[in-house]
Amino acid sequence: MEVVFGDSVQRSNSLHSRVYNRIRNDILNGVYEPGESLVELKLSEELGVSRTPVREALRQLELEGLVQSVPNKGATVRGVTEQDIQDIYTIRMLIEGLAARWAAEKITPEELEELKEAVDLEEFYTTKSNYGNLLRFDTRFHDIIFKASKSKPLMYTLSTFHRYVQKARRVSMSSPERAAEVLQEHKAILQAIIDRDADRAEKLMTEHVRNASLNLLKHGNKET
Repeated sequence: MEVVFGDSVQRSNSLHSRVYNRIRNDILNGVYEPGESLVELKLSEELGVSRTPVREALRQLELEGLVQSVPNKGATVRGVTEQDIQDIYTIRMLIEGLAARWAAEKITPEELEELKEAVDLEEFYTTKSNYGNLLRFDTRFHDIIFKASKSKPLMYTLSTFHRYVQKARRVSMSSPERAAEVLQEHKAILQAIIDRDADRAEKLMTEHVRNASLNLLKHGNKET
């Protein structure tokens, strides 16, 4: 009986995660626009689930600030505002360099090979102007560094930030000039980590995030 109960709880958690991740990603990718109503019944029909996991997901998203409950209207999309994005980039400038510093100090040989491969693939897709895959391997590059920092709080915080600005990052990476700059910046960070130069890795990562922020401002943050 205990095994069955455990399996039931696991399935329930898995269903909740699937529904939550789907709605959150649709908000972050602009499928649902700010101010748009999120109707439980409609969402449950679209996702092929009961209203319970949808209701739970909306509550969690409200706690994260992506959804707000409006009296007599229900849940509506708040999304990620321009100010949110500016704040996230400012915070990233303060702490993402720390992740690179710790990665330079703690990265394993296996993680280093993963990082090299991510940069190699990023270079390949840069030459092909394949911006969809560029964003994927840009994310992969940063995720490996977060993991290599060996800090769960830092990894969770920065991974969340990256997801929340993924739409802005997609716009930024669609510029051929910026994509080429990102590749060179990633190569420099990689070399600093290979050299186990924590000071240089931190400095280069901070500059990298600052450049991303400036590029976003240059484009007017039009798509966010």
